[in-house]
Amino acid sequence: MAAASQRSRVDPFRAMDVLAEANRMRAGGVDVISLAVGQPFAPAPKRAIDAARTILDTGRIAYTDALGRMDLRERLSRHYADYYGCEVSPERIMITTGSSAGFNLAFLAAFDPGDRVAIASPGYPAYRNILKALGLVPVEIEVDAGDGYVLDAARVRAEHEKQPLHGVLVASPANPTGTVTPPEELERLVSFANAAGIHFISDEIYHSLTYGKTEATALSYSASPIVINSFSKFYCMTGWRIGWMVLPPHLVRPIERIAQSLYISAPELSQVAAMAVLDAGDELVQVREGYVANRDFLTQALPHLGFRDIAPIDGAFYAYATLPEGQDDSTAYTRHILETCHVALTPGLDFDPRRGHRTVRLSYACDNASLVEAVRRIEAKL
Repeated sequence: MAAASQRSRVDPFRAMDVLAEANRMRAGGVDVISLAVGQPFAPAPKRAIDAARTILDTGRIAYTDALGRMDLRERLSRHYADYYGCEVSPERIMITTGSSAGFNLAFLAAFDPGDRVAIASPGYPAYRNILKALGLVPVEIEVDAGDGYVLDAARVRAEHEKQPLHGVLVASPANPTGTVTPPEELERLVSFANAAGIHFISDEIYHSLTYGKTEATALSYSASPIVINSFSKFYCMTGWRIGWMVLPPHLVRPIERIAQSLYISAPELSQVAAMAVLDAGDELVQVREGYVANRDFLTQALPHLGFRDIAPIDGAFYAYATLPEGQDDSTAYTRHILETCHVALTPGLDFDPRRGHRTVRLSYACDNASLVEAVRRIEAKL
């Protein structure tokens, strides 16, 4: 039998493995509460659903241009003007099949096999896994509670001086830590990348989900960054698989060519719904307020449960923390909690292969009643 390729030998996405196990338990009748994945508890806003229903009833769902429907790209251009005060031409905007397709396209267009790309550790595991699958070299720069889990320009510069980098990817707010990179630090990162002649990729999929911190887009400082965003998180459209990119002008056509063959186009039904959801602000703000309440509750509950070194929780909807005293195996710990408490958590190894055996991530994107019950179940096992 022919063997699997070397490029397929990436680490599992453990959060998805935990979700699959939780779903199997639910199918067997077990009442599992999942705090494992970043899945908003609310459905897509009514405007999005109504728009999708209308085109299903009256229209034809078809291919679009590989870059996406022009009306959605124009609407996103207005979003950048209204929300950030940035002028972004719709010709630089591409609609993607979720942010995941955006990362694939960015990495393929910006880098060649063997290129080195800096990322923070802990960080979103798909960055590392996609880079490896494409034959690229993820350069993981460790951040921790001492530096607020912020990957700064000085650390990236030092890594570049040791051995040249070809790119750097920064997420703000970050997954799993919830860290928001201060605007002045983001500007320094963009400026360094421009001066060094390397690609800067800004993951902004958790924008609009910050709590007491100022979020900034990398586009405020330059037209050079590749910005990736998504309708999954703030807009509650995970299963619709729809996102977007803002590209520097010289990468628009190269990425369009790759997308034409890899994806044809993002689903038109999802594009129509996404167009409508950009005007669903009131409904989305109410959902966000639910995250604020969950964040406040979890901030108080985690120390009581014995968790330590809790990350700032300044944005997104995750808490990242060191396991309680006496626990040193995040995989065993999360398995035990799932089996005995019927609460799904994600082991820190997903986000930090070197140090994650002692950490765990909890998502508070669920409804408040479920979060309170999950904490009660874990507390009962202390």
